[in-house]
Amino acid sequence: MLKTHTQARDELRRKGVSITRWALAHGFSPGLVFEVLSGRRKCTSGQSHAIAITLGLKAGEIVTDPKQALT
Repeated sequence: MLKTHTQARDELRRKGVSITRWALAHGFSPGLVFEVLSGRRKCTSGQSHAIAITLGLKAGEIVTDPKQALT
């Protein structure tokens, strides 16, 4: 089940994990995670796409090698 931006933020709060700490633990830019959670990013590609999937905000796959995207 996908989460809303608010649900993702609340879950981190409930678990006592800051957004910055979560971002760094996953290798993401904390500033970009804040932008994704605020809804300021479309999250259609790149790191914002990966953040949205990892947070459970959207369904999809994380492809690290673009050559493998259509295989």
